[in-house]
Amino acid sequence: MNHYQAETILQVLLDIVNEAITIVDMEGTVIYWNQTAEKLYDIPAADIVGQNITQFDWNSLKIAQILNERRPIYQAYHEPKPGKHVLVTAVPIKMGESVIGAIASEQDVTKLVRLGNELITRTSQLHNLEEKITQLAPNDDPFQSIKGHGPAISQVIGIARRVAPTNATVLISGESGVGKELFAHAIHRASKRSKEPFIAVNCGAIPAALFESELFGYQGGAFTGADQKGRPGKLELAHKGTLFLDEVGELPLDMQVKLLRVLQERLFYRVGGTKPVQVDVRIIAATNRKLEERIRQGAFREDLFYRLNVVSIEIPPLRSRLEDIPELIQLFAQDIAVNYEKPVPIFDPEVLVTFMNYSWPGNIRELRNVIERLVILMEGEVIKREHLPSTIQAPRIEVDQMTHGLAPTGSVQSKADELQRIQHAIQTTYGNKTAAAKLLGISRATLYNKMRKYGLKFR
Repeated sequence: MNHYQAETILQVLLDIVNEAITIVDMEGTVIYWNQTAEKLYDIPAADIVGQNITQFDWNSLKIAQILNERRPIYQAYHEPKPGKHVLVTAVPIKMGESVIGAIASEQDVTKLVRLGNELITRTSQLHNLEEKITQLAPNDDPFQSIKGHGPAISQVIGIARRVAPTNATVLISGESGVGKELFAHAIHRASKRSKEPFIAVNCGAIPAALFESELFGYQGGAFTGADQKGRPGKLELAHKGTLFLDEVGELPLDMQVKLLRVLQERLFYRVGGTKPVQVDVRIIAATNRKLEERIRQGAFREDLFYRLNVVSIEIPPLRSRLEDIPELIQLFAQDIAVNYEKPVPIFDPEVLVTFMNYSWPGNIRELRNVIERLVILMEGEVIKREHLPSTIQAPRIEVDQMTHGLAPTGSVQSKADELQRIQHAIQTTYGNKTAAAKLLGISRATLYNKMRKYGLKFR
């Protein structure tokens, strides 16, 4: 393969990727500028290839800085111009110990930000409507408390709805914080046992020595210090209702044998008792462990697994439900703000991008905790990147000339910048003038005056 063929293949490869690709040499001169970059910045390759990247006034990637510092950046947020939002990965190109250039890949997330802002606005409106409707006619849908309308969570809710009216044993799996107990409660409330008890047992929180008496209860005088009248266990308390075994993978092996017997025979004996106790109970189990792996380790019985796994429901982690994050952000923010008597915050686009690019190892529980912290500690009404916990803050491209708020009026350029920022704020908030004014740091009346000044329509 000759040099011309290799260069042609490279050019085709650069043009078929979805990211905007920029390659510069060690002097900062643009070598490659693919078709996606042309569309993103509306700059033809012919106008930029061969030119120095620093000559352009659209808040460049500062590749020259990357060349100087020889320090790569990964998935950094950048707003190269108002209304454009990207995630940038840029690395120096090395030959041995020498830096011979740099390459940057920009993922355009503008549509993601706009969709997120629109979802936040729509969610707020729907939430207010739901509250009004509930006041007039209370909604008794047991699954209403499970938030999200994306395909991943909708499919899981559909399975739960279908299994709820039956007496089938259900095994709910998913990472910690995804809402397994919320699903268990919803299934119980949607079942024929809804008027009977829902008893929850955390199998990982009860010492092994006490587990048998907790689950089966004990006969009077069964052991030293025992109540002489005896005490019913969780199984008896759940009679005719639902027993929820949370973190069932932590159940001791000897208790697994006894639980299996209950599932098979529907009876058990209290600790120290000789009279069998008949029980009618539905079992819903949950685990954040891979039970198949626990079986291979000899820590979980295979026969019990198949008894519990009649209907399996796997709740997706939050990182697989990106389309639900804007809705969850707004719902949590509204509920928490009302609870603490604080204003409902506005989320800067960079915060939205950061949230949707974060892996959320603690899932929905972690997201709610972060929103609660932000609402409690916020001083203004706009939550920005610097307000986020350090563990969540994504890297960003710092641009010296980027300013916040409106520029003072005077020169033609400052007026053009002011108009651009007003248009950007209105676009970002989807026409919500109050939110746009807060985003700009001015009053609503001032915003209206400036809109009249520039001939902007009040829609």
